[in-house]
Amino acid sequence: MDLQLTGKNVLITGGSKGIGKAIANVFLTEGANVTIAARNIDFLNKAKEELRGEVDIIQADILKAEEREKLITTFVKDYGTIDILVNNAGGSNGGRALETELELFYEAMEFNYFSAVHLSKLAVEHMKKSGGGAIVNITSIYGRESGGKITYNNSKAALISFTKALANEVIRYGIRVNSVAPGSILHETGNWKKRLEEDPEKINAFVQNEIPAGRFGTAEEVANVVAFLASEKASWIVGASINVDGGQSRMNF
Repeated sequence: MDLQLTGKNVLITGGSKGIGKAIANVFLTEGANVTIAARNIDFLNKAKEELRGEVDIIQADILKAEEREKLITTFVKDYGTIDILVNNAGGSNGGRALETELELFYEAMEFNYFSAVHLSKLAVEHMKKSGGGAIVNITSIYGRESGGKITYNNSKAALISFTKALANEVIRYGIRVNSVAPGSILHETGNWKKRLEEDPEKINAFVQNEIPAGRFGTAEEVANVVAFLASEKASWIVGASINVDGGQSRMNF
């Protein structure tokens, strides 16, 4: 399917590895102009090499508001406008609620939620001027139900809620906002890879018991959905949160 993404200007945060890099690769395949942003310049350079040198890179620490502003300013200066923003950067910390320091809750919200809120608000102002655009937030099935670490769950739940609220505000400007909620995804730099290597029997049992499809998902399977949502082929999808999980989520909607 031709997603009609040729020439679109795409910015992906956390794009130097894992799901973010897979998203970049799909957009490149579709003919888009792709920039990936991350904190670690070594990872960025490695990703650029692995992606055949076809991506641009910007080093940015999105935990810092001033660097988020600089990121959007730099991108728009380079390309003239921003057509698609993918808020992929994020991570988890802490453990159980009573065992996790309050500071870690703040940190998780800054990383997984406030950074995406801020970047989205900045991008919208440019998208309004150019007559439209798309924002895709990477959330999680655990933003919709219990499971995983509480700081991560809380921040992803907030991001799903923000996605719907922003989507309803900006669709009048031709800007569509949606989110993709992955389940357990296996890739070389992810936590599931480490867990599988440490205790294969336990993790294989988890897969058989918790994922109806009987296997982990891949970063590419998430990336394909992101590209579709960002395209005009998904023109009537607004404010949705799409599970990409092989049936893992226990929710029935």
